[in-house]
Amino acid sequence: MVSRLSFLGVIVRVFMWAFLLGLAVVVLYPLLWMLVNGFKTNAELFGDPFALPVDWSFDNYRKAWNRGVSDYLTTSVLVTVTSTIATVFVSAWAAYGLTRVRIPMNRTVTALILGGLMLAPTVALVPLVKMFQAMGLYNSFWALLILYTAFRIPFTTFLIRAYMIDLPREVDEAAEMDGAGRWTAFWRITLPMCKPIITSTVLLHILFTWNEYLFAMVFTSGSGVQTLPVGLTSLMSKHGTDFPVVFAGMVIAAVPVVLLFFLGQRYIVRGLADGIGK
Repeated sequence: MVSRLSFLGVIVRVFMWAFLLGLAVVVLYPLLWMLVNGFKTNAELFGDPFALPVDWSFDNYRKAWNRGVSDYLTTSVLVTVTSTIATVFVSAWAAYGLTRVRIPMNRTVTALILGGLMLAPTVALVPLVKMFQAMGLYNSFWALLILYTAFRIPFTTFLIRAYMIDLPREVDEAAEMDGAGRWTAFWRITLPMCKPIITSTVLLHILFTWNEYLFAMVFTSGSGVQTLPVGLTSLMSKHGTDFPVVFAGMVIAAVPVVLLFFLGQRYIVRGLADGIGK
């Protein structure tokens, strides 16, 4: 009986590893194919798209960089960094107020903030365009910064608030007895205790902002502040016959976020477990 159970356990583990290996191939193969084709010429690509390049030259990557990818990358980095800082700071401060401060109608305020999760971006596009045009922010960096921050605050607040609820209140009370104000208690005590969830929300926001296309297309079309997703679309329309250059641009855009995901996937999973799971 024991040997039979042991044999079944080995079979299950073999199938599990086979499934995970197949899943890894499905996920990684398109990335590797895109990377390899970025080194080819057009003739090699159309001759045999699955063969290795004859000459491993970085010329296509240099062309993609000079044809605008460097500008798109700079804009994406700037928008991602600023919106991440703004979103996480505002959300953490809001979560602190909802969990540590007695405010009137606390549950109502919480429901209003989390109600933002139900607002679909596509539904708000037309009024947002008109509003930003009236404010003179259309086709500007500030439009993306405001949109990425505003639409991510409800979800980020939801995660951080769920984590802060379980933090011991005695620490805050001790800080108040020592003369620390709300800001000091938040910045020096509560925020360091929330380092795991803060790290998770930072990574989640970066992944969202880096790949976001709808707002970037609608609010920056025809301007000089296009992010990588929109910029790569422009690259394909301008140089669509030079596919290796397009693939090279896609690789340049994908490398940062792929590396970030592999380095931070543990924190992403932990953040979702600590936030959504509660």
